[in-house]
Amino acid sequence: MRNLLILLGIAWAMNAFGQADFQQHFDSLALKGSTTIYHYKTRKWLFTNKQDAEMSTLPASTFKIPNSLFALDYKAVHDENEVIKWDGTRRSHLGTVIEAWDKDTDLTSAYKNSTIWFYEEVAKRVGRERYREVLPQLKYGNGNLSQAGMDFWNYGAFAITPINQIEFLVKLYENKLPFSQKTMEKVKQIMISEKTSRGIYRDKTGWTRRYGVDIGWYVGYVETQDEVYFFATRLRQDAHEANPHFSKARKSITQRILNELEARRAASDAR
Repeated sequence: MRNLLILLGIAWAMNAFGQADFQQHFDSLALKGSTTIYHYKTRKWLFTNKQDAEMSTLPASTFKIPNSLFALDYKAVHDENEVIKWDGTRRSHLGTVIEAWDKDTDLTSAYKNSTIWFYEEVAKRVGRERYREVLPQLKYGNGNLSQAGMDFWNYGAFAITPINQIEFLVKLYENKLPFSQKTMEKVKQIMISEKTSRGIYRDKTGWTRRYGVDIGWYVGYVETQDEVYFFATRLRQDAHEANPHFSKARKSITQRILNELEARRAASDAR
């Protein structure tokens, strides 16, 4: 995420504007959804729409964060560099063929490219009973794994709220999940999308469809020298609308809100 603000000082802004109206960022793009931000140091939450933040939907590819933990800790792959052979079948997601999926792949690449078939193979190797046993320990999602197919995070009744996404990420950050510390540190390394002078970004997007509604996620956290901020943005649209902003807005709305918080803090300091 380029040109993201220097986040120092947002804690004050979140405290002062924790219930501010940021709906304009969604309305300007004709999108429905919410952004939730959690400031680790002060334990303060910001909700653009608290009701939406408490609503559960499929996690889509954001589940690749916990699924990578399962993959490594339960030896579905030996390590993040073990290659699983592509079976030669070209696959698409929501009607779009993803060229990056059509090759032999390791965990690191599968995470970056959101390669569904790789994580389906991980799920087969882990086994559904293991997920049923461990997911409640993680307190991740509603525990409904009734979906017959392996890809229960994209289809079926498994669901999670934006608040729960952040609660899980905080536990990962603190190494307080029932996985080895080595596994958790390795997954946090895989999650890195960008390192800049402003901070380190660990995140994941996701996009799926249920009952004719597109569900788009952007979750993760950013670390500066002194601060940590967790975020979960989720957008929804009628699948027939095909809003051209839907994909990029998952990140851009998050950035706009953080930038506005910083601008308000700076304006107050100048008074």
